[in-house]
Amino acid sequence: MPFFIDTHCHLDAAEFDADRDAVYAHATAVGVGLQVVPAISRNNFAAVATVCARYPGCLPAWGLHPMYIGIHRPEHLATLRAQIEAQRPVAVGEIGLDLFVRGLDYATQEFFYVEQLKIARDYDLPVLLHCRKANDELLKHLRRIRVRGGIAHAFNGSPQQADEFIKLGFKLGFGGAFTWTRANNLRRLAVDLPLDAIVLETDSPDIPPAWIGRGRNAPGELPRIAQTLAELRGLDIIAVARATTRNARTLFGLAEDPV
Repeated sequence: MPFFIDTHCHLDAAEFDADRDAVYAHATAVGVGLQVVPAISRNNFAAVATVCARYPGCLPAWGLHPMYIGIHRPEHLATLRAQIEAQRPVAVGEIGLDLFVRGLDYATQEFFYVEQLKIARDYDLPVLLHCRKANDELLKHLRRIRVRGGIAHAFNGSPQQADEFIKLGFKLGFGGAFTWTRANNLRRLAVDLPLDAIVLETDSPDIPPAWIGRGRNAPGELPRIAQTLAELRGLDIIAVARATTRNARTLFGLAEDPV
């Protein structure tokens, strides 16, 4: 069975409270051996830590998400540093910028993004980037504050922007969004980008693939997402699994047999 890494999965979310054990067991049974679980605010650090302690295939990332700037405070940056010291994550995230959602003050988003890039640099950690409608703005700061690469999560930019992220040591996250036949830009990118620049993700419980529709996404959908990528590229799913898993292992500094 192919081994997969879900590089972005919010298994701590309330949507999984009723059946989290079963969701994790199913993912493991279909080959999703590792899941990276990013935090979104200081308030869910404990929930992410609990999930990662309960499930051996879950690895934490600590960060302050741009959509939650209403609850972030400057002193939470010190809390983030303390959390990294207490439990070293595989990445700093989920961090970034969001120019899609109305009402999110850009200056505040930028402040937390820049300060968390500095934290990632200080601890030599990659970053997990939330990048809705903000790729150029994200890249501007990445050129100034060099970090050890990362993932442009749910990437939906141009080929030129993809190239710029790749030059800075980033991988591009592909999940349920490109499985929809109307997602022409994403499907072209999924075919045209070098395979060594792609990692797989679900963003569970969000961004459901086409076969789920509006339902809850889950990490166990990752093999079918990989199969879609394989079909678009004319490859065997084994080749896609090996390449994307290798890309994630390299990025996060993971050994070959972590579980």
